[in-house]
Amino acid sequence: MRLLAVSDEESEALWSERVKEIADGVDLIISCGDLKNEYLEFLLTMINAPLLYVFGNHDETGPEGGICIDGKIYEAGGVRFLGLGGSMRYRPGSNMYSEGEMRLRFLRAWPGILLHGGIDVLVTHAPARGFGDLDDLAHRGFGTFNGILARYRPKLMLHGHVHSSYGRIRKEHVHQSGTAILNVCGCRMIDFAAQQ
Repeated sequence: MRLLAVSDEESEALWSERVKEIADGVDLIISCGDLKNEYLEFLLTMINAPLLYVFGNHDETGPEGGICIDGKIYEAGGVRFLGLGGSMRYRPGSNMYSEGEMRLRFLRAWPGILLHGGIDVLVTHAPARGFGDLDDLAHRGFGTFNGILARYRPKLMLHGHVHSSYGRIRKEHVHQSGTAILNVCGCRMIDFAAQQ
């Protein structure tokens, strides 16, 4: 399965007529949040693939025609995706959560995980604590995600929120569970079969 993962920063190359050439063979578009709906709707229109998304901390609404997987399990091509958007609460606003609130969001999704027999890909906006996050509250990752990775051992975790422009950001990690964690700020093409 070929995935086009996007988050936070629009790609000029994708937001052009070249998108069909660049995204040739993409089976699924995944947004990890904080992108303009117009951009995501353009990708959805130009690429013949479904768009799954979670909310970033700056999002108010989702793109028309996209499939919101925030707080849900979604299965595509035999691959089980769990979406948990948002960031740490660092000011008043939507799509920001305390650690306890994120844990509650996971617990609400738990029956779906059981029903589907686990997860293969965890899609989030914020990173897992200690894996590509920063020390400031706004960009701190969730410890809840570490628990999910340890228990369910998905092959892949995709997130955004921590931009490359913030400094020397390591964009790939391997969790002790074996999960490959990828920061997809901007865009990233992923051959999921290569991750298995």
